[in-house]
Amino acid sequence: MAIPLGWVETLGIVPPPSIRRRFGPVRAPTGRGGPPQRQRGALMRTRGYVPLSAILLIVGAVLCFTALDAMVKALAGRYPIPLLVWARYAVQLIAILLWLLPRMGAGLFRTPRIRLQLVRAALLPLSSLCFFSALRYLPLAEATAINYATPVLVIVLAVVFLGERMTRPRIALVLAGMAGMFLIVRPGSVVFQGAALLALGSAVFYGAFQILTRTLAGEDSRVLLFYPALVGTLMMTVLLPWLGIGFGMPWGDVAVITIAGLLGTIGHFLFILAFQRAPASALTPFTYMQLVWATLVGWVAFGNFPDAWTLAGMAVIGGSGLLITLHERRRAKGAAQEPTAVD
Repeated sequence: MAIPLGWVETLGIVPPPSIRRRFGPVRAPTGRGGPPQRQRGALMRTRGYVPLSAILLIVGAVLCFTALDAMVKALAGRYPIPLLVWARYAVQLIAILLWLLPRMGAGLFRTPRIRLQLVRAALLPLSSLCFFSALRYLPLAEATAINYATPVLVIVLAVVFLGERMTRPRIALVLAGMAGMFLIVRPGSVVFQGAALLALGSAVFYGAFQILTRTLAGEDSRVLLFYPALVGTLMMTVLLPWLGIGFGMPWGDVAVITIAGLLGTIGHFLFILAFQRAPASALTPFTYMQLVWATLVGWVAFGNFPDAWTLAGMAVIGGSGLLITLHERRRAKGAAQEPTAVD
């Protein structure tokens, strides 16, 4: 799933949007020796400088998400998917409450557009529910690649619901992304089954989530972070009594489920640290390392390695996603885009 730029304010130590849109936390020059270190860092960010530390943090974040997905895939055959989704969001909710509630108090719940906030928050666990269900039946790399069609779907949804114009480059990139999906989900392939629709449904839900994130972009991003964790936990908690879960779960599986939830939270935390060092638009290409991680982990852990056609489809999807990011970045004259990462 893609991670909105708003995650960067979770720690509460970055400037407000009105300042961040310019150069970040900049202090006035003092005396000789040029601008202070923080100002130099801000100017480097505006010039497209991407520190190695930010790249490593992004690569580590998507590795966490891949490990989370692998653990879910390993457990999906033994436990109901809603239970795994519940653990994923419950752990994150606890972490957010421990971190932000003492700092923000009731402000963590405060939003002027509560209905839209709740709709947006419900889309993310629905996306996870579809994606985790797809992982039960599909190889890890293929499911991840289909989910990386989100940038293509965001363009389509933006045209339909936000009235944005479908330009020729957009049409070409959308068609390329669809061609990549057809290469992966083709007759005779292991992915040519109904479960592929679950992975695609996950991308659709996440595309809608990103559209609503744009709509709510002016709100406190810590609140935007909090509501999906809260709503996801509550939605899955309502389902738990109907799943027939007994009390005989081995402690080893309990530990794996808990670690999986922690990995999702740690992945988001690494994203936060990365976005404090470089703009999201500059870091987006490195999120596609998740396709590499998913291929390697799927091969080592489950013995599934994509064939040549699937690898070609993954390359087409990844390439079209990167080109969409660059195209939209130029159209927005440098405005930050939302990187894609499946968690």
